[in-house]
Amino acid sequence: MLGDKRGRKLDQYVTEYVVFDLETTGTNCVNDAVIEISAVKVQEHRVVDEFSTLVNPERPIPYYATQINHIDDSMVEDAPLFEEALADFDGFIGNMPLVGHNIHTFDMKFIWRDAEEYWGKTICNDYIDTLPLARQCLPELSNHKLSDLANHYQISTEGAHRALSDCRMNQKIFEKLGEALDSPEVRKHLKICPRCGQFLRKRSGRYGEFWGCSGYPACRYTENM
Repeated sequence: MLGDKRGRKLDQYVTEYVVFDLETTGTNCVNDAVIEISAVKVQEHRVVDEFSTLVNPERPIPYYATQINHIDDSMVEDAPLFEEALADFDGFIGNMPLVGHNIHTFDMKFIWRDAEEYWGKTICNDYIDTLPLARQCLPELSNHKLSDLANHYQISTEGAHRALSDCRMNQKIFEKLGEALDSPEVRKHLKICPRCGQFLRKRSGRYGEFWGCSGYPACRYTENM
C-alpha cells in the first residue's frame, strides 16, 4: 500500500500476511536492481494466492548473481520493468503486513527506494522480519539463514534462491516461529515494546541495566528492570 510514511517493523506473529522475496543483481540497495519479485498471501495459516514475475533490470545481470539465483539475461529480456512489477505487487499486497527473511536490512530498502523514485510515495505496510524472530526463538542454532531454518524444521529447500520458492519455504517457517513465540518456553524470555511492537533488549546505562527497544533510535521506549 502506497503512502507517505514507511511501515513499522514488528516482532510478532500475525495470522494474515504476505510473504515476499526479491532476487537482485547484487547486494547494494543503492546501485543494484531487482530481477525477480514474488509473494504468497496467507489467511488463517493457509496460502490463498501467489504472485511472481521476473523483472528486466535494464542492465546485464552479473555472473555471480546468476550463479546464486540461476536467472540470466535471456530470461528477463521480455520481462516487465520494475515500475510495472512493483505496481502489480502493491495491488497484490493491499494493506496486509509483509513478512520476509532479512527484509529489514535488504528487501524493504529496494522496494522503498524504487516506490519513492517512481511515484514519490513509499510502501507503508508494516513488516515482520523472520531473521530476528528466529534468533530470539532458536538461540541454540549457530546460523539462522533461511536454509538453516528450513533444515531445522524439516522443510524442503528445493528451488532455493528463486523468489517464489523462498516465499513458500519462509511461509512454513513463519508458521513454525509463530508456534514458538506462543510457547511458554520462549515467551518467558521475551519482552515486546508496547509502543512499536519490536523486541525489548537488555541494555546498560550509567545507572545500570534497563530494557530498551530494539527499534532505537526510531523508538526510544525504555523500562526499568
